[in-house]
Amino acid sequence: MKRSLAALGLVGAVLLLADSAAHSLLGWPAMQAKLQAANAPADLQQGLAMGWHFGGLAMLVFGLLCLQTAWAGWRGRHASALLMGVVGLAMTGFGVGSAVLTGWDPFLLVFLLPGVLLLISATGAPKRD
Repeated sequence: MKRSLAALGLVGAVLLLADSAAHSLLGWPAMQAKLQAANAPADLQQGLAMGWHFGGLAMLVFGLLCLQTAWAGWRGRHASALLMGVVGLAMTGFGVGSAVLTGWDPFLLVFLLPGVLLLISATGAPKRD
């Protein structure tokens, strides 16, 4: 993997890790406050909290896996394009799909920016015969 593409993967992975922390530590308290203000039932809030925090955990795991893959590429070791490509495609696809369904919101850059960086980085993995 070229170092410049590995660097994009590292940046994308770090952004994904930061997004994970913001999602769970900042996003949920704001969402919970809105749910409480709307008098949402406690069981609904609990169910949404579980899904919300699972999303944050998934982003953390994806970020760590991508970080390890990009770091290996940076160091000149074999790094599979598959992992970063799948995560990048999922993040980018989610961001684009959300924009189409709900309209453009700058918040969607939280998904689009790391996703696109990971997709670009995935193009730098060596091809196997």
